[in-house]
Amino acid sequence: MKNPIHRTCFALMYACGLRISEAAKVEIADIDSAGGLLRVIGKGDKERCVPLPEPVLVQLRQIWLTHRNRRWLCPSRRGNGPVSKSTLWRTFRLAARAAGITRRVSPHSLRHGYATRLLEQGTDTRVVQILLGHVNIATTTVYLHLTEPTRASLKATLDTLMTDL
Repeated sequence: MKNPIHRTCFALMYACGLRISEAAKVEIADIDSAGGLLRVIGKGDKERCVPLPEPVLVQLRQIWLTHRNRRWLCPSRRGNGPVSKSTLWRTFRLAARAAGITRRVSPHSLRHGYATRLLEQGTDTRVVQILLGHVNIATTTVYLHLTEPTRASLKATLDTLMTDL
C-alpha cells in the first residue's frame, strides 16, 4: 500500500475497532495522547472513547508530520476534508488483490479482527460491546464464533467434564 495516509487509516481501524466512516473522520482534537484514548463519533453521532495503543499513536504523529493538516488526521488530497470512504474502499480492494487475497474481504474485516482478537484474549463481551459502540449485545455476539483457540479450550473443558462418568 503506497499511500501512508490510507495505511494509517487502516491501522487505526484495526487497532481501535473503528468503522471505515469513523476512521476517515478522526480529527486531531479527537486524540488524547496523554490518556492514550481516541474519541470516536459513531453511528447516530454517538460518542465513545477507545484505547489508542502507543505504537499507533507514534504512527499517527509521524503521519501528521507529513501533512500537518490542522483538523483531519487522514485528510483528502486537497486537505479540505477527510479522506473519502470510497477512496479507502478502493485502496483496500487493491491492497488485498496485491497481497494475493482472493476471497471477498472488506475494510470491515479489520474491525472484525479487532473484536475477535479481544475476545480470544479473554476480554469480556460487554467491554467489547462498549468499545465497538454497539447498542445491542446481540450485535457483538456475532464475533463469538468458534475460533481455533475457543475450540481447543472447549474440547479441553468437555474432555475434563466427561472423564470418569
